[in-house]
Amino acid sequence: MLTAPMVSDREALDDFVDALRDIAPAIERDVARLRSAPGERQVIASLFRSLHNIKGDAALCKVDLAVAIVHPIETVLARVRSGVLPFTEPLAEIILLTVDRLELAMARIVVDEALDELQLWPLIDGLERLAGAAPADVDECAAEVFEVVTGFRPVFAASLATHGALAGGHADSSSAATEDLRFFLKLANQFELRSPLFKGRTTRILRLALDTNQIVDDPIDPLQLEAAVYMHDVGMMFLAESVWLKASDMSTAEKAILHAHPGYAAGLLARMPGWAAAAEMVAQHHEAAGGAGYPAALESAQICAGGKLLAICDAFEAVMLKHINRGRNRSLLRAIAEINACDKQFASEWIAPFNQVIRRSVEAR
Repeated sequence: MLTAPMVSDREALDDFVDALRDIAPAIERDVARLRSAPGERQVIASLFRSLHNIKGDAALCKVDLAVAIVHPIETVLARVRSGVLPFTEPLAEIILLTVDRLELAMARIVVDEALDELQLWPLIDGLERLAGAAPADVDECAAEVFEVVTGFRPVFAASLATHGALAGGHADSSSAATEDLRFFLKLANQFELRSPLFKGRTTRILRLALDTNQIVDDPIDPLQLEAAVYMHDVGMMFLAESVWLKASDMSTAEKAILHAHPGYAAGLLARMPGWAAAAEMVAQHHEAAGGAGYPAALESAQICAGGKLLAICDAFEAVMLKHINRGRNRSLLRAIAEINACDKQFASEWIAPFNQVIRRSVEAR
C-alpha cells in the first residue's frame, strides 16, 4: 500500500536511500542548468541517466514504490531527450517535486512513519497522465499535477518576496520597547553574520510571522512576536559553532547540545522587563504536537500561540535552505508543500492562515 508500504529488505532499503542521496544533487544541478539553457542536449541526457539510475537502483533494492514514482517522470524525460517535448519551467518544477516527494517518502519509510500526507497516489497518477500528454498539453498537465499534490496552483518561477525594511518604530510602542527591539535586531544581525546562508533570514521569517498573525486579526501581540523572531535563534551563539554550523548529520550528543539553544535566548528575554510573552515563544518554538519537540516535550495545549506560529515560519525557512549546500534551488511552492506534508508536526490552526500568506505572495508575482 502507498500509505504504509511493506519493507521486505531493510538493508536493501538503506542502500537505496544512500544511492538516492548521492544522485539527487546531480538532478538538481542539471535542472538548474536546463532552466537557463533548455536545449542543452548533454545536460538532458545526464538528467535522464540520473532518473534512470534511480529507477534501476530502486528495482535492484526491491523498493517498488520508488520505481512507481520515478518510471513516469523518466518517460517524460525520454520524450524530452528525443525532441518530442521541450524542457519547460513546469517540467523542471515537476521533476524537482517528484524528487522531493521520493526523498520524503524514503525518509518516512526508514523510520516506519505513514505516508498519508505525501499524496503519492495522486502524484503517480498525475505523472502517468503527464507521460502520455500531447506536447501542447504538457505544461497545463504539469500544473494540474502540482496543484493536486501540493494544494497550490503554481505560478512557475515564483519566489518569496522579501522586504527591505523590518518592522520597527511602532507608533503605539514605548521608546523603551523600541530601543529593546533595536537591540534584539542587532543580536539577530550578529547571528546572520555567522553564515552566508543566513543572510536575510530574519526579514523573511518576520514578514511571514507578522503577515500570518495579521490574517487572523493579530491574536499574538505583534511587538512580542517581532521580539521573538529576532531572538529565537540567538541562543545558538552560546553553543560551539562546530555543532550548529555542522553540514553533516549530528550525533546524539550534538543534538542534545543543540536542544539547549531556545532556553538561552528565552532566558535573556525573561530577564528584561516587558518581554515575558516573547520569552515564552522563543522557549517553545521547537516544541511540537504530541510531545515530539524540544526542549520540554510539551503537548500541543501547553504550547503558546506564538511558539506554534514561529515554529512554522522557522521550519519553512529551514526547508527553503536545507539543501542549498548541494546546489538546490528550492521553489517557494515546493517548500510550502513540504511543510503541509508534515502538518501533524505543526499547529493545524496556523497552517491555513500561513498557506494564505504564501498563496497571496505567489499570486502577487
